[in-house]
Amino acid sequence: MTNYPTSYYAETLNNQINYPRLEQNIEVESCVIGAGYAGLMTALGLLERGAKSVALIEKHKIGWGASGRNGGFVFAGFSLSSRALVKQAGVVHARELYGLTVSAVDLIRERIKKFDIACDAVDEGVIWANWFKDQKLLHDEKNFMAEKMQVDWEYISPQDLQQQINTEQYHGGLFEKNAMHFHPLNYARGIAEVIQKKGGQIFEDSEVLDIDYQSSVKKIKTSDGTISCKNVVLAGGGYIGKLCKPVARSILPIATYVMTTEPLGDKLSQYLSSKAAVYDTRFAFDYYRALKDTRLLWGGRIHANTQTPENLEALLRKDLAKVFPDLKDVAIDHVWDGWMGYPRHQMPQIGTLADNVWYNIGYGGHGVGPTTMGGEIVASAIMNGDQRFQKFSNWGLPWNGGPFGPMAAQSSYWWFQFKDWLKESLE
Repeated sequence: MTNYPTSYYAETLNNQINYPRLEQNIEVESCVIGAGYAGLMTALGLLERGAKSVALIEKHKIGWGASGRNGGFVFAGFSLSSRALVKQAGVVHARELYGLTVSAVDLIRERIKKFDIACDAVDEGVIWANWFKDQKLLHDEKNFMAEKMQVDWEYISPQDLQQQINTEQYHGGLFEKNAMHFHPLNYARGIAEVIQKKGGQIFEDSEVLDIDYQSSVKKIKTSDGTISCKNVVLAGGGYIGKLCKPVARSILPIATYVMTTEPLGDKLSQYLSSKAAVYDTRFAFDYYRALKDTRLLWGGRIHANTQTPENLEALLRKDLAKVFPDLKDVAIDHVWDGWMGYPRHQMPQIGTLADNVWYNIGYGGHGVGPTTMGGEIVASAIMNGDQRFQKFSNWGLPWNGGPFGPMAAQSSYWWFQFKDWLKESLE
């Protein structure tokens, strides 16, 4: 039985429920491959719309990849910036797409309450903290989001922000109130329990070796069993490997990193009195939030090389010390990494490969909210003929660059990192 990689989330699970391996041949109406958020939300969406038989199959465990290792931020939008989205899609289309993610955040909030999912949800918003002194950046973004996306982000002055985040590193910020944060792995496992209670079949430790999707009855083959179905949904994320080349060749697995401190007790409020989660205005931003046991969860950095850096703790500790110098020697209890599925265009990949063959993938590190959107769209398309998936057809499945893809992605990251440094140096 596969175990979860070491992390704070893996060590604070609500329960140890395991699901069986697929060890026989079964027939279902729909099969979803990949039990991260995209797969979980698609399976649940199908069952909520009356699907009679749904199988969810996972190579490892529920939420094993990025879905169970991320920062736990729940907010609207995509990996592609809203400004870039407007340029590519136009204001009306961009606003509609962004609105779908706003609705997704509301649905997550509703599901946590409806299904009584214990996932340490903190519904206190997210702060976008300004790394640079230029206040125009904040006012321009606030006005842009109000005018183009019709959402209200509250301006926080430098003085007011310092009352919430005790650091001299930031210069004001914006507050997104329709946002929250939670324990992502317990949420994923909570959704899995709901799926099972609604009649869905879940199989863990069952690697899909091949997908025969050309015939009317699709065949999902593993080493010990086969699933025959009418509909198949591929939702493998950054861990898709080489499965189903038309989809796999469009995804780059990009590593990102997280750590948690020791419990800080009352000391935590000296640095972070706000209950909101925080990320900053750099392209290569840090993100962090207070946990219920008074630890500080800290994340940041990305790399196209998916090998874990030997000095990972030292790198993240250095980033932490830039914001909170007094915590430079704080004890670190957990350090981990994970891979996000990153498409070149930075937009979700939602569509069809063939009749009744769907993909719901490519959320690029901004997937907690949007994967819920994608699951709803695909489930509604399968059950009700909903055509909203066509709204993402402009982005499609572009080639990831093959062996040159990681190099190109890392070069882009370094370039933006350099621009952040240059801007800061010139202030």
